[in-house]
Amino acid sequence: MSEKKKKTSAPETAQPEEEVCTAAQEETTAGTDTEPEIPQPDALQETEKKLQETTDRLMRTLAEYDNFRKRSQKEKEAIFADVKADTVGKLLPVADNLERAVAADGDAESYKKGVEMTLKQLSEILAALGVESFGAPGDTFDPNLHNGVMHVDDDALPENSVAEVFMKGYRLGDRVIRHATVKVAN
Repeated sequence: MSEKKKKTSAPETAQPEEEVCTAAQEETTAGTDTEPEIPQPDALQETEKKLQETTDRLMRTLAEYDNFRKRSQKEKEAIFADVKADTVGKLLPVADNLERAVAADGDAESYKKGVEMTLKQLSEILAALGVESFGAPGDTFDPNLHNGVMHVDDDALPENSVAEVFMKGYRLGDRVIRHATVKVAN
């Protein structure tokens, strides 16, 4: 009978297998923090919302930059057209004077005087626009400013100097608009 008592008493003190497995799992998981946390649905939605906001902000910035670039190009073209129209408007009085000179009757002396006055008017307009002429006989030859098309051996002139000017040069500030065409003395 003692065997019967031992067998019957064992099952009373033993826990069912399912409870033992659950208790063992709780013990192993309670001591470790290495398992990755699964994001909660709220945190995932919040992250997706931030990503969408950032994407929208980036797309708006790109669109604003593209609009700025197009607007700048249009303004640049408009400024160029305005400057061109302004310059031509300043030169029109010279054209008017030349037309009057062609239509007028007169002698050579009056024509010469009219052309001199028109040339003076043109020079004043160019000076007002900041354009200055250069290239006079006796200047030192500078290949950055002068276009030497001929040379002459003349002992009366210094070496590398401008002997004769065929066409004046013009510059606007540091920018050469047209090089002076000259004869150089060697």
